[in-house]
Amino acid sequence: MPDEPSLPPPSDGLEACEARIGYAFQNRSLLQAAVTHASGAQHRLASNERLEFLGDSILGFVVCDRLYREFPGSLEGDLTRIKSAVVSRETCSRISRQLGLIDFLIVGKGMSIHRPVPNSVLSDMFESLVAAIYLDGGIEPARVFLERWVGPEIEKVISGKEGSNHKSLLQQLAQGTFGVAPTYEVLDEVGPDHSKEFQIRAQIGHRRYPPAWGRNKKEAEQAAARNALEALREEGVELVLPVAPRSRPGL
Repeated sequence: MPDEPSLPPPSDGLEACEARIGYAFQNRSLLQAAVTHASGAQHRLASNERLEFLGDSILGFVVCDRLYREFPGSLEGDLTRIKSAVVSRETCSRISRQLGLIDFLIVGKGMSIHRPVPNSVLSDMFESLVAAIYLDGGIEPARVFLERWVGPEIEKVISGKEGSNHKSLLQQLAQGTFGVAPTYEVLDEVGPDHSKEFQIRAQIGHRRYPPAWGRNKKEAEQAAARNALEALREEGVELVLPVAPRSRPGL
């Protein structure tokens, strides 16, 4: 039998969520949908799935718009590297935890026993919230919200403290935790010789992680390493980011 949906949060619970995120909704049904996982909804259209779809694009647009305006001398590849790190599932789930959004998450009874909540659920919740704010108040409130919470993540990536070398971090973690270095396997490649794209998977011993695509092997390996780091974090492996000198690599 499917899980019975949990009861909607009381109005004071939504008020507490508004206070937490710093935005008061005109239409609170948008907020309720944003915090409702599919397992806790009467039907899937009442969950945050559609909002997450929209919020992902709004997040990407706001980040790209800021990067384009703030760094007019940067090449597309540099801007893409920063954007990819900032809008990743890892970053969005971390912000959700910082905001304490899990306090307001509505899930079905069957899922509620599974702790910790997967990063994917927290990431989707954050993106759904972005969409809800946009639909309720327009792009400016959404931009203000993202500037407050995603802006610092952009600064971290630019300074080199985060997102700049996932392969290096995965190597340090793999050797320190498992005693072996990660390896990378090319699973697929498409396109003409002058413009190939590669699909690569990271592996630590016998442990294989979700593959990723890139416009060259180096980019694909970095993305595969990022996928491995996200998977390890979901497994509860402690990831410690190395602190790099304060600089603006590639900018």
